Amino acid sequence: MLSVMQTNMGEIEDSTVRPKVTDAKGILKQNRQFLDYFWDIAKPEREIRLKAIEDLIEHLKQSEKEPQVMLECVRLLQSLSHYREHLRDLPRKTMVDILSETSKEVFEEVLLSALQSDLTSALNTPEQLELLLVALQKFPSVLKPKKLKKLLGTTAVITKENMPKLVEVLKTAARSVKKENILPPVAFDLLQASLREDNFEMFWNEAIIKGMLSEMPGPTHYLSFRLLGASLPLLSVAQLEFVLSADVMTHYGQHMLSAQLADRFKFAPEMEKYVSEFMRGCADADKQLVVALGFTQLTNQGYPVVPSCWKDLEHMGLSALQKYVEWLMEGFCKPQLEKCLDFSTRRQKGNQETEVESDSCVARFRKWIILRLAFIVENHQIKKREDLVMKMARFIFFHAFFDVKKPTPEIPETTQALSVPIDQQTRASISSAFYGLLQGLNTMAVLGDSAEAERRILGVKADGSIWIYCVVQYATTLLNQSKHVQSVQTLSPEQRRGWDSMLESVEALRKKAKKSSSPEHSAFQHLFLLVGIQMFKAPEESLELLNDLRTCMDKAQAKKSKKKKANGKSSDEEPLWVEVVVEILLSLLSQPSRLTRGVCKAVFSRICPHLTQEALSSILNVLDPNKDEDESGVMVTDEKEKKKKHKEEEERDEEEDDDVEDEEGSDSSSSSSEDDDEAMEEGEGVDQNFRLDLMKVLQGQNALATEEDGSDEEELDDAAMMKLDGSLSALFLEQKKKIQAKKDEKDRLRKEKVLVRDFKIKVLDMVEMFLSKQGSSALVLGMVEPLLSVIENGMSSETSQQEQDFLRKVADIFRNRLCRAKYYCREIDGREAELHDMLERLIGRAQKLTDSSVSLYYFSAALYVLKVLRGVVSEQDSANAPTTPSELRLMGKVDVERVTTCFRNALTSFMTKRKSPLTGAMFIDLFSRFPVLCVNLLDTVVENITAGVREHQQGQACVVALRALQSKDVKNLMSDAHRTELHQKVGDQLAKSFEDVECKNKTVHEKIVKALELCQHLVRTVHSQKMQVNLELLQNVLKSMNAEGSLQKPGQLEDTYWSVMKLFGILKPKMEKVKKVVEAEQTEETTKKKKKKGFLPETKKRKNRKKPMVLEGKEMPASTETAGGVSGEEGKKKKNKKKSKKRKQQVGEGEETRNQPATKKAKTQQQQQQKKKKKGGQQEVDGK
Repeated sequence: MLSVMQTNMGEIEDSTVRPKVTDAKGILKQNRQFLDYFWDIAKPEREIRLKAIEDLIEHLKQSEKEPQVMLECVRLLQSLSHYREHLRDLPRKTMVDILSETSKEVFEEVLLSALQSDLTSALNTPEQLELLLVALQKFPSVLKPKKLKKLLGTTAVITKENMPKLVEVLKTAARSVKKENILPPVAFDLLQASLREDNFEMFWNEAIIKGMLSEMPGPTHYLSFRLLGASLPLLSVAQLEFVLSADVMTHYGQHMLSAQLADRFKFAPEMEKYVSEFMRGCADADKQLVVALGFTQLTNQGYPVVPSCWKDLEHMGLSALQKYVEWLMEGFCKPQLEKCLDFSTRRQKGNQETEVESDSCVARFRKWIILRLAFIVENHQIKKREDLVMKMARFIFFHAFFDVKKPTPEIPETTQALSVPIDQQTRASISSAFYGLLQGLNTMAVLGDSAEAERRILGVKADGSIWIYCVVQYATTLLNQSKHVQSVQTLSPEQRRGWDSMLESVEALRKKAKKSSSPEHSAFQHLFLLVGIQMFKAPEESLELLNDLRTCMDKAQAKKSKKKKANGKSSDEEPLWVEVVVEILLSLLSQPSRLTRGVCKAVFSRICPHLTQEALSSILNVLDPNKDEDESGVMVTDEKEKKKKHKEEEERDEEEDDDVEDEEGSDSSSSSSEDDDEAMEEGEGVDQNFRLDLMKVLQGQNALATEEDGSDEEELDDAAMMKLDGSLSALFLEQKKKIQAKKDEKDRLRKEKVLVRDFKIKVLDMVEMFLSKQGSSALVLGMVEPLLSVIENGMSSETSQQEQDFLRKVADIFRNRLCRAKYYCREIDGREAELHDMLERLIGRAQKLTDSSVSLYYFSAALYVLKVLRGVVSEQDSANAPTTPSELRLMGKVDVERVTTCFRNALTSFMTKRKSPLTGAMFIDLFSRFPVLCVNLLDTVVENITAGVREHQQGQACVVALRALQSKDVKNLMSDAHRTELHQKVGDQLAKSFEDVECKNKTVHEKIVKALELCQHLVRTVHSQKMQVNLELLQNVLKSMNAEGSLQKPGQLEDTYWSVMKLFGILKPKMEKVKKVVEAEQTEETTKKKKKKGFLPETKKRKNRKKPMVLEGKEMPASTETAGGVSGEEGKKKKNKKKSKKRKQQVGEGEETRNQPATKKAKTQQQQQQKKKKKGGQQEVDGK
């Protein structure tokens, strides 16, 4: 067998010298299974080789073999390793695996001598070097320095003498795994060997930095990056600092920048994985801090390369995180960029003529630090303490809005002096980062293990105080310390009074909340705090909102106290405060501000459980398209745009007045004519009033010639001309103003429309939040029809892209958040009649629409109302679907007879109306969700299999009936007698529909296919369940459909037809009879067929091609030599070639005719005979 294997391997690899595989002692032959592994290893198929190696390793692990067997295995693998082209490095890997499973005694006594040659040449290939490194790691007592000296010539692997060879081996290994994107094992083993031999720094400098990074960016660089990531868990703190400040990090940073381009290989995800594994597995806080700082200090012109949102921090320990945050704050105040590993790309070095300013680098570094601090606060996966969160929030807030005058220990942020002042652009970015951080604080879960954390309340600390309240307290402290700190934007006395008043209102609400924990107090408290903190960004706007808030709250409190005194009822029955808060939120949303949108979301999420019908109606009225914009209750304006526009109009009026004065005192006939042209171009047409005014001016100055006075050639003097010019310029200027006013009005309406649409999109966020948080509330039922009205009006009008986005969002909320919601209203006591009326309205409206897509939304809403009326079928387990007939018949509070009548009318309308917006899919959905209604409506469906107004409706009736008969729930609800009667009726209807049917067009074809599918299910069910149903009529009608053999071609209709007939025991006939007829015709035409040369008639083969060459009244001349001296024989040769080509084509066509079906042969032969007769007759006429 081994000789055969040698022969096969020789065939695979053509080489003059082949190693001989010998087994003189026959040890391997003693174990056939063991030998088979090596036989499979030698095969060329990669999968077989890999499987053989896995089996061999498993075999060696499970059983202990004799040393001689191991020796022969190693020798065989050594011989197989020469076939590298086909086996790659599999034999060497197998030897490494065998070595790792071998005991010290066997290695020293048996395998060491066999591996002598491999170990001696270890610095030649990665596989041999890996073999040596594994042996050194596994048997250090055997391969001592003296032994290593004999093998390599050195007492250690990592030496300066061996370094060039090691670099070449690493480069070879890097290129070998170019496509796999993995770290070669030999590289990692070398790293471990350098650590064992205490030569790590030399290995890193000589092999990695000077060796691998000297190549162009590619596999060698990626191996260096992978080795950097894999080495992190193995290194000490000093070694980590050395590695993370070396050139490998610089090259990694350059790769990060260049990889931002499209279609570039990105190594960052691999490095993040390495760092994440290190952070997760390392318990040493100092090592975690060194790694975090190492990647933070890798900067490109001051900006760190690693993104500020770095998820590897999620596994950082508390102590390491505390030190890291302190370093970030210190780096913000006193940036020491000289300690960072800063670099510039080649393009940056080429573009910059002078050195980059240090101030710009500091600004870039500070922006990144603020974003990193905000990320630590906002990321809930990072474990942190409350004091650390508050420290970061205070730090960001202070440097966003305050400067230090004099340090004070009462404010720790003032003790850290800034080495470089903060520029305006940096402060703006810090401000935006702070307001983004507020959103993170509002949604932050309680940190630590406390009672508040168990309640899962968001936005509060462990003691129950609101995060943003703590920030406002800190802001108040800073405002009161005017000697030590100074606000960047100084507040006016009125604004400061507004701030103090806001604090008083919050304190009053906190006291009330302590007495009675009402959501009203929490909602107003959040509103005051969120609006008040905006005073540092937009003081005037914030002051107005605070005044409005205070007024609204005072009115709400007054109304509540009056109502309580008048009615003597508790305030909980009529929480008018919710309506007030909703109105305030809507007014806030009308402003184009991202922050106010976030404020409204945060507050509205807290008051969702307490909404009333009136509060919800005020939200829905904004979306109602039937209401005028002025009646929506909220004025949507852009104050900045209005002020800007007002100033522009004033300036334009002043300029126009000056122009008029200048034109009156100068000769401006040319300018007036230009204004006239512009006015005429800008206007859509000549205004009739303008025409009359122009006539009056001209007639007033006697400049307009008339037929009566005959003054065509009379000219005006200079004074009259100047006066006329002034009048004309004033008139045209007034006309230009009118045209510009129309344009401004158009722009104003367009911008107003955009603002209103944006406002409605923001209000949709409130609707979506309410449905997601309070889907089981009874108020949801009042949202169905308003949302449908928005969808209907949006689809019926031509909309812009912005309005399409709005409509798409409305439809998505209605479909996914309302109709398909997991939780729905369960408490409908006393509202049954109202819901039934709504159901009838929805179904009636669905039938009257012209667009099926809109009708689908109405039908879905009707099914949602029906689901609400039915309620939970099983109180014990509402999650599981009903299965028993008793559960299926339960319809809750549904008036089954009334609902059945409603849906029967809709079904009849769909089947009898030509252009009905309803579809079959709607009723399939109805039947699948409500089997009781399906049973009640099945008779109507079956009747319309033949009674449908068109073939489309009849086909849809078949589809609906098929889905109903396939339903197990419908089967469980019907008795055996009822099912038998129904199946008999379906069979009779199908037989009637198949009578005299003709496949005229595509619609009829589809209808027949659907009817046959229903028929197939019917026949199979009747036969399998042995039902007493008479199918003879149906069978006879089906037979008559193929009376002429028209259903024997392949196709969907024919296949379905014969699958039905097969259930009746009738198989599709074969085409043997047609072949016999063709054979008889072929015997008669054998003689004629031999004379033929293809399918063309005889008259068109040669004669027509020669006719143009014949001259009238002359004979063909003899063949003469051409100008080149070539005789006419070449022409003959060409003709002969053409003839031979034709013959080949005719032979091919003859073969094609033999391969054609018999029917096609007969037809083609008959056609040829007819053509011959016609051509023969024509030739006779020509001869005559």
